[in-house]
Amino acid sequence: MLLIILFWLLSFLLRAIAQNPGSSSVFTKYTISAPGINASFIPYGARLTNLYVNDKNGCPQDVVLGYDDGSAYLKDTETVHTYFGPIVGRYANRIKNGTFTVEGVTSHIAENEHHGADTLHGGKIGYDQRNWTVLSANETTITFSLLDQGFEGFPGTIITYATYTVSAGPQWTSRLVSIPFDEPTPIMLANHVYWNLDAFANPSDLTILNNTLYMPYAARYIEIDSIEVPNGAIGVVNGTFLDFTSPKKIGRDIRQAVNACGLGCTGYDNAFILDRPRYSAPEATDLSVLTMSSDVTGIQLDIRTNQQNLQIYTCDNLNGTIPVKQSQQHSTNGSTTYVPQYGCVVIETQQWIDGINNPQWGQDQYQIYTVGSEPAVVFAQYDFSIVGSR
Repeated sequence: MLLIILFWLLSFLLRAIAQNPGSSSVFTKYTISAPGINASFIPYGARLTNLYVNDKNGCPQDVVLGYDDGSAYLKDTETVHTYFGPIVGRYANRIKNGTFTVEGVTSHIAENEHHGADTLHGGKIGYDQRNWTVLSANETTITFSLLDQGFEGFPGTIITYATYTVSAGPQWTSRLVSIPFDEPTPIMLANHVYWNLDAFANPSDLTILNNTLYMPYAARYIEIDSIEVPNGAIGVVNGTFLDFTSPKKIGRDIRQAVNACGLGCTGYDNAFILDRPRYSAPEATDLSVLTMSSDVTGIQLDIRTNQQNLQIYTCDNLNGTIPVKQSQQHSTNGSTTYVPQYGCVVIETQQWIDGINNPQWGQDQYQIYTVGSEPAVVFAQYDFSIVGSR
C-alpha cells in the first residue's frame, strides 16, 4: 500500500511539473562536458541548447541552433514553433488524420498541422513543450524523466528516461527509454536537433548547402503526399536527387527537390530507410549511418543509431527572421546574423514514419509497446572529428 501511495504521489508531482512550463526552473541550463566537447540542456523539452566542439583550428564552435535566453523557447512555441533541440513524442513525425488503431482500439490524437489533416510530433502539446524532471546530473551525464498519463489522447501511461552523456572523442550519446505501465501504445521518440557544422562562421554563405552528406544505407525512402504524410509507397533513391548513398554536397541537387518537402516547397524533408538490421546498443555503435562535414570548420559528424529511419529536413521554411545565438555571431561589422533558408539541417533518428498506419511495412514490433514487451529504446551516438583525421 505504501508503494502505491508513493507511486501516485510521484505521478502527481511529475504531472504538475510537466504541465507548468511557466516555471523558471524549466529554463535552467545544465551543462555537461568532457575533453573537446560541452553540451547544455534545459528541462523544457529535455532540450539541447548548445553543443561546442573544436574546429580545425582548435577553436570551440557551437554547432546547433537555438536561443541564448531559455524563455525564448516558450515564445518560439507560441509563435513559429520551430522545435529547436527537444525530444519530440509520444510519436515523432506525422500521424495521418491523427488516428490509429492498436489491438482493435482506435485512438484520436489532437491534430496540429494542415488544418486538422494530421498530427505532428505528438499533438498540440507534445513532449517538446513539457517540463521534464532532472533526475540526475554530474559533470558528464544528465538524466531527465517525463511521466505521460495519456497526453493528447494517446492510450495508457508511460514513463520516459532521457540520458545524455558526453565523452572524449569527442562524443555525445543520447539514450531514450520509454516504459508503458498499462495499455498497449505506440511510442516513437526522436531528438529534434538543428545542425550547422559551419557554425555560421562563413559570412558569405550561411547555409548548409556546401556541407557534405553521406548516408550509405539510405537506398530507399518513404513516399509522401502533398502535406508530407506517407502514402504507403516505398521509393528507391538511385538516380534521383534523394541519393546520398555516395558523399555529395547537400545543395548539389536541392533545386530539383520541388515539392519533396510538401506542395510548393523546394528542399529536403524526407524519411530515408536504413537498409541494414536494427541493432541494440552497443552493437549499433559499429556502423555509421550518416556522415556530414563542413569545409569551413573542418568539423565532421558521424551518427550511429539502433533506429531504421533518418528524417532529413534542410530548414526549407526558415526565412531569415530568427537570429543565431551570440556564440554564432561572427560578423566583423557589428551586424546581426539571422538563420536563412537552408541555414541548418535536422536529423531525426527514428523508425518508419506513420508505421502505425501502414501495417504492410511490418513496423509494429518496433512501434507498439505493451507492459510485457521490451522497453522502447532510441539510441543515438554522435561522434565528432576533423575531416581527414580518421
